[in-house]
Amino acid sequence: MNSGTAWPEGYGRRILESVDSTLDEATRIGPGLGAPEWILARVQTKGRGRRGRAWVEPAGNFAATLVMFPEGNPGQIALRSFVASLAVLEACIGMAGRSEGFALKWPNDVLLNGGKLAGILLESTAGVLSVGIGVNLMAAPPVEQVEARALRPVSLLSEIGIAVEPEEFLTFVAAAFARYETQFNSLGFEPIRTAWLSHAARLGQVITARTGNTETTGTFQTVDATGNLVLLNGQTRVAIPAADVFF
Repeated sequence: MNSGTAWPEGYGRRILESVDSTLDEATRIGPGLGAPEWILARVQTKGRGRRGRAWVEPAGNFAATLVMFPEGNPGQIALRSFVASLAVLEACIGMAGRSEGFALKWPNDVLLNGGKLAGILLESTAGVLSVGIGVNLMAAPPVEQVEARALRPVSLLSEIGIAVEPEEFLTFVAAAFARYETQFNSLGFEPIRTAWLSHAARLGQVITARTGNTETTGTFQTVDATGNLVLLNGQTRVAIPAADVFF
């Protein structure tokens, strides 16, 4: 474990005892900020995930949102989900002291031993991007509280016996995010895409992507230059910009 990890220059840090949602807090304070800022809540009472789903937050887990002000078109801004995924993965590996068992699931989950460890949600309004991150550090929600076909929830503590405090994890993930964000701004998406694919779960295997009521099953070929999931369905190459993925 790298105890020498330092807080990144240029990023603020706000620690709250309790809040409805760090994403909601980001919406409230974002317009008044002059620089990127991390918001961490020790207790989050109304966390949410993708497509308005509730995010169950057992005590001791990580609930944080980064408020930032990136330039570019909406497609470029949305690629921060890959930056965030890599940052969370690096933080988890750093805390665990091992890389075995960790993987990334398109579009925005971090896996451990095949179960869901972390989720990421991006919200953008009026030039303010909020990057919400939830990580099961100490406990995973019960399986019956997740949707049908979803991966089983897991925690760092349950899977590898590592107990991590949210504030310690925040320093790791903030430092990693700052490095990947600098790389993204200087070199573009390609190095991020390459790094993400090197950790991708089920690459080269058959998966199913669901968008609304439509499902596409095919071989996971790659993530393209705009972040789309690319599946080979028969002889047809299908690029999917947004979906829930099932294994």
